[in-house]
Amino acid sequence: MKQQHHYLSCETEYFNAIERGEKKFEIRINDRNFQKHDMVYLQEIIDGVLTDRDLPPIEIQYVLHGGVHGLDQGYCIFNW
Repeated sequence: MKQQHHYLSCETEYFNAIERGEKKFEIRINDRNFQKHDMVYLQEIIDGVLTDRDLPPIEIQYVLHGGVHGLDQGYCIFNW
């Protein structure tokens, strides 16, 4: 499967935690069919407006698709 590139907004609290290396996962509605090895580009958002801050590209290493382990169908958790 071809590697996809996903541009996602991220609220400041979580953006900062990712930037510090404390948060290494995302829980998202899986409307983009996230897959292992896809690239994610996180952009900071404040009150619905993108700031000029973004993080280096992140490669997805694992995806847990919803419908199991208490995660609702249509959602996923991915890590890097």
